[in-house]
Amino acid sequence: MSDVLALGLFAATCLLILAGYPVAFTLAGTALLFAALGNLLGVFDFGLLGAYGQQIFGRMTNPVLIAVPLFVFMGVMLERSKVAEELLDTMGMLFGRLRGGLGISVICVGALLAASTGIVGATVVTMGLLSLPTMLRRGYDPRLAAGSICAAGTLGQIIPPSIVLVLLGEVLASAYQQSQLKRGIFSPDTVSVGDLFAGALVPGVLLVALYIAYQLGMAWLRPESSPAIPAAQDAAHGRRLAARVMGALAPPALLIVAVLGSILGGIATPTEAAAVGSVGAGLLAAVKLDPKGRRSAYAAVLAMAGLIALGGVFDLRVGRTFIPGRDWLGIGLAIGLSAVLAIGVADAFRRIHRSGILREVMDGTLKITAMVFVILIGAALFALVFRGFGGDRLVHEFLTGLPGGAMGAMLFVMATLFVLGFFLDFIEIIYVVVPMVAPPLMAMGLDPLWIGVMIAVNLQTSFLTPPFGFALFYLRGVAPQSVTTLHIYSGVAPFIAIQVMALLILALFPALVLWLPRLIYG
Repeated sequence: MSDVLALGLFAATCLLILAGYPVAFTLAGTALLFAALGNLLGVFDFGLLGAYGQQIFGRMTNPVLIAVPLFVFMGVMLERSKVAEELLDTMGMLFGRLRGGLGISVICVGALLAASTGIVGATVVTMGLLSLPTMLRRGYDPRLAAGSICAAGTLGQIIPPSIVLVLLGEVLASAYQQSQLKRGIFSPDTVSVGDLFAGALVPGVLLVALYIAYQLGMAWLRPESSPAIPAAQDAAHGRRLAARVMGALAPPALLIVAVLGSILGGIATPTEAAAVGSVGAGLLAAVKLDPKGRRSAYAAVLAMAGLIALGGVFDLRVGRTFIPGRDWLGIGLAIGLSAVLAIGVADAFRRIHRSGILREVMDGTLKITAMVFVILIGAALFALVFRGFGGDRLVHEFLTGLPGGAMGAMLFVMATLFVLGFFLDFIEIIYVVVPMVAPPLMAMGLDPLWIGVMIAVNLQTSFLTPPFGFALFYLRGVAPQSVTTLHIYSGVAPFIAIQVMALLILALFPALVLWLPRLIYG
């Protein structure tokens, strides 16, 4: 009977979500109803729910999840500060003279925004408003233009720092510990968000390269689908373009290096790097919105760089019993630089507030963060009741019984996630499906880091697959009437095929995922 209730709980939850009920309340409400039914039938003990409060407290105080609102704040701030507009204009001028150049520009800007914002909706809407009219006016095929923008916008789900990787890292860390404990390993290893960031970097670059290769292939096979833009050839124009490219690319590139470099270099945790990114995004926004604030913003950036450098040269801990004179010098310099940084950040946020942007950014951050954490709380109750019915045992037995062993089970899971992506949001899949399937896969000997990156690339397709692909909805909302829904759906089909190809490449060559983490972390 408990097996039947476990399957019924999963099926009822999926049906209610597809019917349009709020995800978090569906997860929690369905779990409570089935728990009550199971208790009446004598197959569920309500005492198991005593651990629910402890689970919520543990997740709300999880330092890794603090990175979620910080990365969201960073992304929303950069989206509001017009960084994307400047990047699109500049990259269009740089690549526009090539066939397919505008499409390549969209992919490159999508990759840069992915590494600095990571918010699909903001990226797709911004590029849809700015690039799509230009591409259509220049004679681009509407299907190719729409597909390029949607695909470029989803790169934020795999290129770190990504909210998907942060949430997935938290779920996989718990699943990995469970799988090791079941195998009798009582000092389990861990898989961290930093590991996932390092593992996802090469696959993200691979996807960008495949997208650009597709653009070049279309320009060669069907030149009329992506014509070149005539460009001025004089030397003065070349110098102006070079200066503009440097001015547009340098700030976001420095921010990307500061955030990703500090994580991959072991200088900061993902949460600490997210805090640095939030401050850096505020400084960059202040410069873009009010050029008069450049002096204080540049001083704050230099102070931040100086603090990082001091941390590598001096021991800045002040709680020690004995502090040498050399370290006192470093501590004094650090206090001075901290004061400069605080003044610069305060001035930047004062200018952002005066421009009217700060309230919008805070509202957007609050809404996205609240949505993520409410779903997390509902999913915790669902997982608790599902395990109470023995659902985790059912999934394990099913996956281990599939032909082909571990790879057969992985293939089934990937196919299932791909199909679920047509109907469910990535957060729902991460918190409902991944905790069920990840522990059995890891118990069968598959590398947790490789599993995580494969799932992340697979989840990226959920933004492109009709009928509920969010990137499709975002672009449909801002596209002109000449671009039909059929144009958008047919335009993303080749990019979905490219993502499936990327999954096959990563399955055949796991070293593409594992090489960089092993190089950095051993």
